[in-house]
Amino acid sequence: MTLVLFDIDGTLLKTAGAGMKAMADTLHELHPGSSVAFDGISFNGRLDHLIWRDLCAAHGLDNSPPAHDRFRERFHHHLSTRLAANNTSVALAGARELVARLAQRTELTLGLLTGNYEHTGRLKVASAGFDLTPFVANAWADDGATRRHLPPVAMQRCAARTGRTVPSSRVIIIGDTEQDIDCAHANGCVCLATATGTVSRTELESAGADLVVDDLRDAAAIEEWIVAA
Repeated sequence: MTLVLFDIDGTLLKTAGAGMKAMADTLHELHPGSSVAFDGISFNGRLDHLIWRDLCAAHGLDNSPPAHDRFRERFHHHLSTRLAANNTSVALAGARELVARLAQRTELTLGLLTGNYEHTGRLKVASAGFDLTPFVANAWADDGATRRHLPPVAMQRCAARTGRTVPSSRVIIIGDTEQDIDCAHANGCVCLATATGTVSRTELESAGADLVVDDLRDAAAIEEWIVAA
């Protein structure tokens, strides 16, 4: 058995900045009158709770656990509102076909490995037209302190779902940033990197991805590589 884990933003879909805008909406609601700037805040491949902590530090905001819980709740509300008014969550070329192909293979188990909170991550994926049913072994932002902590969570959930333990060498992480590559290799997993985000093909190759593709359009070839990996 092989476990295939997909990143969301920049890999499966793009939202035209809806997530960042919803974060700004949330902070404006919770901290009226405060200015919200994202200068110097890194988003690429990072966990949402780390982005939130950076924003709190940058603007001198309360970063206690209750404040975080409130932020998550209102962030989901604002993202839902934005996507309902103007659905900018769009699947990237080839992504839906690739997921559909892999979901038909009994030797594969699929999951999501993402820096998104679960409720907002699911919202983005569903809004982009994906069927969430195939994604059964997932790891979300709140499941670890860093991205490196997420692959073991997904592997444990895979074992709980299937009754079979998958070795790390049979885990393939599909993502679009150096952080996806790092979290894969730090756990002995394989990484397929797609240059559909903000990181170039050259940068992904330099970071050591096991395979780099320009995009997911050639779903049949990518499926073949995954099965043979």
